[in-house]
Amino acid sequence: MRRSPHDREIWRIAAPALGALAAEPLYLLVDTAIVGHLGTPQLAALAIAATILTTLVSLCIFLTYGTTAQVARLSGAGDELRAAQLAAQSLWLACAIGVALALVCVALADPLVALLGGSGETADLAARYLRISAIGLVPALVALAGQGYLRGISDLRTPLIIVVAAQLANVVLELWFVYGLDWGLDGSAAGTVVAQLGMGAAFAWSLLRRPAAGRAPRLRLLAPLLRISGELCVRSAAILAAFATASAVLARIGESSLAAHQIAFSVFVLGALTLDAIAIAAQVLVGRALGAGDAAGARAAALRTIGWSLLAGCVLGGVLFALSGPLPRLFTSDPAVLGRAHAIWPLLALMQPAAAVVFALDGVLIGAGDTRWLAGSMLLAGLGVYVPIALLALHLQWGITGVWAGLLAFVGARLLTLGARLLSGRWAVIGAPA
Repeated sequence: MRRSPHDREIWRIAAPALGALAAEPLYLLVDTAIVGHLGTPQLAALAIAATILTTLVSLCIFLTYGTTAQVARLSGAGDELRAAQLAAQSLWLACAIGVALALVCVALADPLVALLGGSGETADLAARYLRISAIGLVPALVALAGQGYLRGISDLRTPLIIVVAAQLANVVLELWFVYGLDWGLDGSAAGTVVAQLGMGAAFAWSLLRRPAAGRAPRLRLLAPLLRISGELCVRSAAILAAFATASAVLARIGESSLAAHQIAFSVFVLGALTLDAIAIAAQVLVGRALGAGDAAGARAAALRTIGWSLLAGCVLGGVLFALSGPLPRLFTSDPAVLGRAHAIWPLLALMQPAAAVVFALDGVLIGAGDTRWLAGSMLLAGLGVYVPIALLALHLQWGITGVWAGLLAFVGARLLTLGARLLSGRWAVIGAPA
């Protein structure tokens, strides 16, 4: 790739974002590695509970993306006080949603677990894990809002420090609670909750110490954030419905397949969030350029981030393919689980280059505020392409390979729809948010 004036800025943003994003899913990988050695029922229970928790928190990623997009535009327009005021609205919204979701998890843990195919001892363990983990939902969502603001003002160093510190604390706490205090699966949940409480407090302090035009809840300021958030929520709901469908189908196929899916999915999440570092650079650079009235600069930054993301995806796919033998063994020694994990590993590796471009395209359109298109394209790919394939995999007994082949088709459908939008140029609308 020839040098571009955007390269230095892309990597100035992406490098610390990479560290933070790679650290974020480590709590799930730590859970998987520690719990996997407790036994297959515990690992299957974690798969179900983690699917529910990941779904709920990921549905709320609009607290980060919506805030980043609007704050970056305001920052590009030079209105820092209004940017901090908008971020405070995002914090209020995070607290309200977090309380509501925690109450839902406590009250409906048993039916939620049953919905994903849990039964017997696995269901009991999953429901208990879910109820303990609900305590951490409010600070987890506050952390999402805080990251959105800090990314928007191009402060990627602070989120890196907070997230890495929280995940290091999580590792120590889980080892202590699970093995030192012999709390088993409960200890895994409790360790994560304590780490999340510290992380949420740190992000809230970092956000509230900035000068702002005002911090009281105001409906007028919340309205544009709610609109973008609603569209991003639809987008997130569609992709999460695809992964939740995968877990539900595999729970009905067998515990070994579900456990293998949990391992592959944990690695996929780590890779996805790592690649998303470049997408964050796209969000910031595109939003800032459009806020400053520079549509040509936004297009140039978009193309450059897509190119770098493709290169990173090819490297990641090659690494995963090379480690297809030893990597799954870090999580389990069960021969049945390992056999199913090895069957889908080539699909996981092959998915990475296309997924990397999709993540970059997501970042471009989120930075541009083109969230309505994102919602529609995700509904088409998730509910129109993947879910039917997953259900056919169950009905026609294609097994875990059929489920993951469907995920590959899902990524391909997203690549086509988002690529078409980029080429149309209709996303490059200049100006700060109203």
